[in-house]
Amino acid sequence: MDLTGLPHALAHLLTYHKEEPLIFSSGLFWVLFVIFMPAYAFLRRKKTQMLVFVIAFSLYFYYKCSGWFFLLILSTSAIDWFISRKMVQVESSAGKKWLVALSVFISLSVLGFFKYANFFLWNWNAMVEGNFQPLSLILPVGISFYTFQSISYIVDIYRKRIEPAETWGEYLFFLSFFPALVAGPIVRAEYFLPQIKENRRASHDEIFGGLWLILIGVIKKAVIADYIAQYNDLIFDNPGGYTGFESLMGIIGYTMQIYCDFSGYSDMAIGIALIMGFKLNINFNYPYKSRSLTEFWHRWHISLSTWLRDYLYIPLGGNRKGTFRTYLNNFLTMLIGGLWHGAAWKFVFWGGMHGVGLIVNKLCRPFTSRYDGRKWFEISSTALTLLFVSFLWVFFRAESFEAAWTILGSIFTNFSPQCIVPFIKFRTLWIFLMAFIITMHFQPQKLHDDMANVFINAPWILRLITFLIVIQLVVEFSSADITPFIYFQF
Repeated sequence: MDLTGLPHALAHLLTYHKEEPLIFSSGLFWVLFVIFMPAYAFLRRKKTQMLVFVIAFSLYFYYKCSGWFFLLILSTSAIDWFISRKMVQVESSAGKKWLVALSVFISLSVLGFFKYANFFLWNWNAMVEGNFQPLSLILPVGISFYTFQSISYIVDIYRKRIEPAETWGEYLFFLSFFPALVAGPIVRAEYFLPQIKENRRASHDEIFGGLWLILIGVIKKAVIADYIAQYNDLIFDNPGGYTGFESLMGIIGYTMQIYCDFSGYSDMAIGIALIMGFKLNINFNYPYKSRSLTEFWHRWHISLSTWLRDYLYIPLGGNRKGTFRTYLNNFLTMLIGGLWHGAAWKFVFWGGMHGVGLIVNKLCRPFTSRYDGRKWFEISSTALTLLFVSFLWVFFRAESFEAAWTILGSIFTNFSPQCIVPFIKFRTLWIFLMAFIITMHFQPQKLHDDMANVFINAPWILRLITFLIVIQLVVEFSSADITPFIYFQF
């Protein structure tokens, strides 16, 4: 057996490659995690050693996702911690405000340079009709997520909601914590820092509850999202190349794909953290059950929507300055939330339309409230909300406005119902997976809780069988190419 190539193969496996990011649904991550956990458990009660070990693993994890950009996290954390300690020493309110402004300016400048420099230069170039060549910029994975954590940390210290982290190590642990590092949930320091101080072990229920969440997340991402994406990508990569019915199926498919992809990541992140003894807040709460757009944003990407509420909507005035300002603040918050998702006008449009939808929702509330509790109204309002959200997902996913309108237009101009039977025949598995996730999504919360409790309290052999079944499903459905999570790009 020739082992001469083994060192080179290991070196390739363990170093950064842009086309092979380390993601939760990859086999390499779970091999590393299995190695990580025994060492972590051994160091659990040795706080300093545990912090250093987890920070090192987190930074390596980020290196495997985004290369040498892990140095940005080190720099950001050092600046934040230094400013936070200075804020405690400065007595004047003006001095504290200047320090907050400095920290926020630095954080947003770094984010703006990597994420929005080319966007603004392209638009300036279009206005002056210049000959612009885009900058060769690579967007660091997850920069939007840890930037928002950085900002909330400094602002909460200014608001006296939290005390600064005692050591740089504690703050770096918080900012670089690998389960939530690259795609959230966005973690609040007031919720997480006390857990570092407590340094407690996970209970039996938390360990197996975390494992359950991981398995659910893997099914959502590696089995359902990645498989149905194969068809959805055909539709969005070739606008106008398919009939209206096929385009409609692609839109419905992407609506479920982005939910399974992102909520699957969140489930895995929360589950991994729970096994380690840390609690992260829920990030998705069956959003397509929502009966209004307001409720949708209480259920979708909860850590982002609450962050925008607390650090943007409320500082703008919230609902405290009259009806018009309330509507304007809603619109501006969603507009900026759209731009947060990506440096393109389609994301601004997506966010702005959600802002308009929220305004319409509030305007109609005095009329619609009289029908609360009636089954027909609940069903119709849920369907209307889902229709609106799905319509806007087209602009979120399509390469351009023109592509989005082409896909939507084909539904009304070239529906071709004769395609329905062949579609059912050749896309049977796609339809089955879609039906499965939609059915499970609309089940009562009690059923999901009962399933989790059965797994947590089951004999070890049944848990092992469940684990092996999930592994087999992943093997059967996995493609040759690594499919990063959709929100990695944000």
